[in-house]
Amino acid sequence: MRADAIAGYLLGVGAGALLLRVRSVRETDAFVPNGHVTARVRGALVVVTLAVLVGAWCAGPAFLPTPLDVVRAFGRLWGDGLALHLYVSLTTNLQSIALSCLLTLPLAYLSTLPALRPLALIVSKLRFLGLTGFVMLFTVVFGGGHALKVALIVFGMSVFLLTSIYDIVESIPREAFDEARTLRMGRWRMVLEVVVLGHFDEVLNAIRQNAAVSWMMLTMVEGLVRFEGGLGALMLAQDRHIALDGVFAIQGLVLVIGLLQDVGFVWLRKMLCPFADLTLERR
Repeated sequence: MRADAIAGYLLGVGAGALLLRVRSVRETDAFVPNGHVTARVRGALVVVTLAVLVGAWCAGPAFLPTPLDVVRAFGRLWGDGLALHLYVSLTTNLQSIALSCLLTLPLAYLSTLPALRPLALIVSKLRFLGLTGFVMLFTVVFGGGHALKVALIVFGMSVFLLTSIYDIVESIPREAFDEARTLRMGRWRMVLEVVVLGHFDEVLNAIRQNAAVSWMMLTMVEGLVRFEGGLGALMLAQDRHIALDGVFAIQGLVLVIGLLQDVGFVWLRKMLCPFADLTLERR
């Protein structure tokens, strides 16, 4: 089936679904700022949006691979060791996230000490530096290979994560500390109760956002350091052979795993902080 025919079909399906749901949409606040919609309407809007986007993709330029070409590319990629490359990328990403949190969280929380606040501020400003200038330095320090990949990703993620958590700590209102003082808490107890536990949901959300940065950087770093493979190295090999279907397939896999990672952090936040969203307008 030609791409334009597929696009017309999908757009027709999307328009039909939208027409079927128009009454339900009007009965809700779907087109009102901060409006409330039912789960049924929300699902219908997601389906229509995806149908329109896929239809636009099929109707794109001829050099772009169709969705069917992308699906077929997975068979070839599996023969090229896709499973092993995926395992390498996942382990590298998880190690990078864990090390970033281990290095960043203590420094962000200890920024409540005036003596360590300048250090936290200086490290957070390093987010304006590019990774390219650190490749040689990190190669000398960490010796290349897996350690080099992890070090580059940890640096790229930590400076942004530190900035996010530092802002959370700085934005805690004075009333929260005054309440802790009325309960006769010591200074370190106030840090634990007010700073750490009191805003742990915001910290988890910051980790979730910056974990996406880590996953996005992973393919770039694996393209620079192709020592043990990974999705980035495999994508670069497909790109050099002008195999756009393979590139799109890997990008789709990266997107799906990133979304699953994001869902995992959301689930973890709901489990550990079940009352964090009770006061939100759109919940």
